[in-house]
Amino acid sequence: MNKIIQRLIIFVVGIPLITLIVLGLPHYHHLALNILVIIFSALGAIELSDLLRKKDMAIPRWEAALLGILGPASVTAVVSFNINSEAIQAFFIAGASWLLVSRIFSKNEGLKTGITRAAAGFAVMVYPGVFLEWIIKMARWEVEGSSSAAQIFILFFLLIVFANDSAAWAAGMLFGKGNRGIIPASPNKSIAGFVGGVCASIIVAVTGALLFPEVFVPHYLGAIPSGIIVGLLSGIAATLGDLGESVMKRSADTKDSGSLIPGRGGVLDSIDSIALAAPVFYCACLIFFI
Repeated sequence: MNKIIQRLIIFVVGIPLITLIVLGLPHYHHLALNILVIIFSALGAIELSDLLRKKDMAIPRWEAALLGILGPASVTAVVSFNINSEAIQAFFIAGASWLLVSRIFSKNEGLKTGITRAAAGFAVMVYPGVFLEWIIKMARWEVEGSSSAAQIFILFFLLIVFANDSAAWAAGMLFGKGNRGIIPASPNKSIAGFVGGVCASIIVAVTGALLFPEVFVPHYLGAIPSGIIVGLLSGIAATLGDLGESVMKRSADTKDSGSLIPGRGGVLDSIDSIALAAPVFYCACLIFFI
């Protein structure tokens, strides 16, 4: 099947499905979405471990998956089940302790590769899970006078990133022929695609601020200027997240991080923009709206 058609199918099916999960299953502070984030963190950590293995930083895939969910799982425990927030630190201490002591009885080659395996373990423990956990943190956002504030914020965050990706791809296809190759990490990316993606993110953010003034309550500036800033920062972060993952793939001499997502490649290829944009959107909204 043509890659463009596969990409369109994923887009047409994925957006309504995510919308249904966000709007239709808000129970326990969006537990259904939080579990989805945990699953994608595990799959992303496995793909990252595969990339690291190509640079002689091997770690078992099962271990990568478990380490990769520590961040989002601990935040889910706090957000959805009101467990003490110190659980987040406890989860990470447990993971770090495992990396430090799990190979003390290894022999020969196991000892020689101990430091690279530990480094790989710390890497998969952070990316993409620690970045994605900021989506889970949005589930506790409350705004006086609105019972669906968290739903609206999460939905528009995802729309900002999806719009960025789709508009960047379309603008690059239509207007990017003569302005590609600027960034060595991803020579197929164009200036037109970058501008188109960021503009789309701004439009979505401003639309959210205008459609839901009871949720997007500006602190310092008006709704439109605040929406522009949030959209601009989130759009740039989404683009940089994509480019950052491209650097890792190029370093590992790999075109795609995997093959799980038709038309897009691997899980990391699909969530790289979301991962870096999540903490940026969270902090920007905290400053300008929450």
